[in-house]
Amino acid sequence: MTNWENVVSGRDLVSAKNKRKNIYIEDKQRKVALQELEEEGWEYVKDYADPKFVKVRKEKPYDEQFEDKVWLLFFQMGFTFLNKDRSFKMTYDFQNPNFTQQIDVFAADEETILIVECKSAESMKDGVFKKDIEALHGQMDGLRKTALKQFPGRKVKFIWATHNYIMSPKDIQRMQEWDIIFFSDSIIQYYSELVRHLGTCARYQLLGNLLANTEIKNMQNKIPAIKGKMGGYDYYEFSIEPEKLLKIGYVLHRSEANKNMMSTYQRIIKKKRLKEVQSFINEGGYFPNSLIISIDTKGKGVRFDQSSTKVEGSLSKIGVLHLPKRYHSAYIIDGQHRLYGYSDTNYARTNTVPVVAFIDLDRSEQLKLFMDINENQKAVSKTLRVTLNSDMLWDAPNYNDKREALRSKIAQMCGEEQTSPLLGRVVIGEDEKNPTKCITIEAIQQALKRSHFFTTYGKNNVIVSDGSFDLGDNQSTLNLFYPFLERCLKYVKTNCENEWVAGERGILTINRGIQGVIRVIDDIVVHLLDQNKIDPKKQDLEIIIDEWEYYIEPLINYINTVDDTERKELKGFLGGGADNKFWRSFQKVISEARDDFNPEGLNEYIENETKQYNTESREYLTIIEERVKDIIANALESYYGDNWIIKGLPKNTYKTAKKMADDKNYELLSNDEDAEIDTWDCITLADCREIVRYSHNWSEIFEGLITRPEDVGLSNKEQKTEWMYTMSKEINKISKTTYSVPKTTFELISSIYNWLVVEK
Repeated sequence: MTNWENVVSGRDLVSAKNKRKNIYIEDKQRKVALQELEEEGWEYVKDYADPKFVKVRKEKPYDEQFEDKVWLLFFQMGFTFLNKDRSFKMTYDFQNPNFTQQIDVFAADEETILIVECKSAESMKDGVFKKDIEALHGQMDGLRKTALKQFPGRKVKFIWATHNYIMSPKDIQRMQEWDIIFFSDSIIQYYSELVRHLGTCARYQLLGNLLANTEIKNMQNKIPAIKGKMGGYDYYEFSIEPEKLLKIGYVLHRSEANKNMMSTYQRIIKKKRLKEVQSFINEGGYFPNSLIISIDTKGKGVRFDQSSTKVEGSLSKIGVLHLPKRYHSAYIIDGQHRLYGYSDTNYARTNTVPVVAFIDLDRSEQLKLFMDINENQKAVSKTLRVTLNSDMLWDAPNYNDKREALRSKIAQMCGEEQTSPLLGRVVIGEDEKNPTKCITIEAIQQALKRSHFFTTYGKNNVIVSDGSFDLGDNQSTLNLFYPFLERCLKYVKTNCENEWVAGERGILTINRGIQGVIRVIDDIVVHLLDQNKIDPKKQDLEIIIDEWEYYIEPLINYINTVDDTERKELKGFLGGGADNKFWRSFQKVISEARDDFNPEGLNEYIENETKQYNTESREYLTIIEERVKDIIANALESYYGDNWIIKGLPKNTYKTAKKMADDKNYELLSNDEDAEIDTWDCITLADCREIVRYSHNWSEIFEGLITRPEDVGLSNKEQKTEWMYTMSKEINKISKTTYSVPKTTFELISSIYNWLVVEK
């Protein structure tokens, strides 16, 4: 049976709130058990009057704290009935009332019932909830009937709230199909901030989204108004009580271009500004300028009963306007702070505010008006404007502007979609940057702009180059491309987890790193298209990903094995060339492992941009090798005498060098040339390291000769001769045409050259 006694209101609700607000579980226990309790995680708080007892507490588990956070959100919004604790259960099977389901959060007001399932994790992780969501879906009808029997005449909504989970696309789709509202961390945070701004009026914004376009009961919707014409549009001017407008108004703008519940440009509402407005109103202040709204009638038009009273020669008409009796039917274009400033004041019902209302303005016109007003008031930051463009330019007549909106939308989705690997890692709108959230929306947008995913246009919207994923219109292209990008980024994240979570400390989830990854994804797509291996506009996503993985694998390996020197070298480049450095470096890694992958401009870049230290390094390395061989040969001859080359060399080293010398001399003699190659000529710098460490050579001859001053403190001959190994590797690398000597490596080569040649 449903234990309705657990659902409380009034004073009992306030008592429940106080317990929910406390992050600790408190208990009265016997004092003799204190030590054992402390071992179990409890901590002492105070003694009671009875010395046998003490008050103890411990922090609530993270899942209970998350449930409390959601519960408190609805309490602060003004829901009048909520479950008091975690023991509330509801019947979902009328054939057997003993079949019950524990409900995490139950909230009801005069019009609405919310049933909330909460899922939380201690840290960010992937979430797969197929069985849980299916189970909730199977119980929804029964739970709805049970709720309506107790609270008749209300609308019932089911919410799935998560903390620290990246949702799977299939789970998101299930919830959409079954009318389960998804609350992510960002949505919960948004409403938590909104309720702090607006008090209980924030409930109207919530209901406006949950119950969009459903009727508001008992609403008086008739209002005296003047009809006029401006800019080719009809408009109505009237005065209305703020509380009424709050019920039908909204500032969250939902559209096919923006399916997220929390639209970014809502973030222009500032808490400080709201408080200032609220204080101003409470002190008797008022705003004579009008709010500007757009009333959405779903194309049906608005009813206006024109008065028989007329003024000769006037274009304006007097009458009674019938406002929609629907949540989410009036978009507040300008005046959000003035309207919300009335919330929780004494004047929300007793004052009226002037309003200019347009009817059924399309989205681009609404946003153009919004931007024009706010830009003149200097209220829109550059970062926020980039995000606004995803809506403002979505239906622009210029197709390049449309694609700018598309790129901005995709960049925004990368940071906000619950299925995105970059969830919470992208600075959007007016977010604060931190060591892990350090990728800007502009950086992603620029990477997309420099890629070939989308069509570019010339004059009169003539196609200049066809995009690899472009289907002609923004929405279709978004639906095709975004899942591909998300899958690619998820593959990189899954296979480079350590570097992915490093943020500013790493080379991957920073602006330059993520730009490089996106542009390399594009390079691979271009290559596969050239090879006729994929057709993104026709083929299944899995086929494209399978082909793509083969080429991204070398970059995955590189990222997982990059050493501190390479990391420092990459991140050491600053300015405009830094983005290119990352991108070209990533291209180069793939090209070296996949011979057929040679993106346009890579070879030229390697030749012209990244070999500035090669010539000097090659000269230095040649001299270093000759100098080391001279030092070793002279020392061995001095110590062993005439047979030094046999006595001083390891047997295998000697045999290999002698055979090489014999082979070279054979070739010379066969061509009637003088045989001048001896065994020592065929000794390499790598061989020299083996020689100095051979037998008692190190302790008797070379420790003082070969150890660099900065290596004196090292403990053994392997460490003290590591520089020789490094130099021999560089000799091999520099022989390859694609290799570029890093700056830090050149500095090491130079220091060894100075020590061996200049200073000795």
